[in-house]
Amino acid sequence: MRRMIAATSAAVLASTLTVALPASASAGEARPSTYVVSREPGVLPEGIAVTDGGTMYVTSVGTGAVYRGHTRSAELAPFLPAGSDGRTAAAGIHVDGRGRLFVAGWDTGALFVHDADGSLVARRVAPLAGAALNDLAITDDAVYVTDSATGTLWRAAIDGPEIGELTPWLTPADFPGAPGFLNGIVATDGGRLALVADQGTELLYRVDLLRRTASVVEVTGGRMGADGLLLQGNRLYGVVNFPDGAGGTSFAVNLAVLSPDLTAAHVVCRSAPVPQDQFPTTIARDGDRLLWVNSQLGAATPTPPFTVTQVPDLR
Repeated sequence: MRRMIAATSAAVLASTLTVALPASASAGEARPSTYVVSREPGVLPEGIAVTDGGTMYVTSVGTGAVYRGHTRSAELAPFLPAGSDGRTAAAGIHVDGRGRLFVAGWDTGALFVHDADGSLVARRVAPLAGAALNDLAITDDAVYVTDSATGTLWRAAIDGPEIGELTPWLTPADFPGAPGFLNGIVATDGGRLALVADQGTELLYRVDLLRRTASVVEVTGGRMGADGLLLQGNRLYGVVNFPDGAGGTSFAVNLAVLSPDLTAAHVVCRSAPVPQDQFPTTIARDGDRLLWVNSQLGAATPTPPFTVTQVPDLR
């Protein structure tokens, strides 16, 4: 959520852009290119998660609600109502291997964990005044959550059905420079490393989750201090949705190729831009395509319907 390498050879790039499609969709399956999250005013959708089976969850930073639907159907429906469990602003959302929903509470500084039926199984509050939890990444043994207000990376241990308390895994002093606005986060499959975007400084950090250290990723060819991030192999997608300093007003998804050790990232392509008032925030993959949330956080007068759409022409 926003705050209120050298040239690659054609052969390497071709192999880099090969994506294994999840079971949720195939290239020939008809799916809508636009999904209506809600037709109610003030929803302001923010986070998105799409399961391998095609179930889609979208959060509302305007009300705290969570909406649910399927990638084969153009309409989502309320799943967790506005104000659920005292949450009135929801940001990042992910689903773990047990089908549980992890929701970052922007306004409460709390992490909410719900079973697939919607029942609350854990509420973990960051023990720091003013915390604003934004995005999260789940590994085999923990969930890591970015805090945009305090510059802290929080961790809660996962032990089967048990969710531990939130503890500060990295503090602002652990970063090379004071974070401006920690936002998107993704973790590698092995769960040892994470990439964390700082929108405030436009830096991308490589975080060693075991050693609890952070270093700056050398980014060339474009910007990757993004909002939502998506990591697939050595491909990193980032939603760039803040002014470029040169009067730019349109937003897009940047795709970067990562070095094997994740110390460097080279932006190789950019999606077709969209108007600022749509203000895309977060990105998710649905089979052979990418989806993003049109939050309208940048609109002078956000107007329903609030939607999720297919990312336009990533090239």
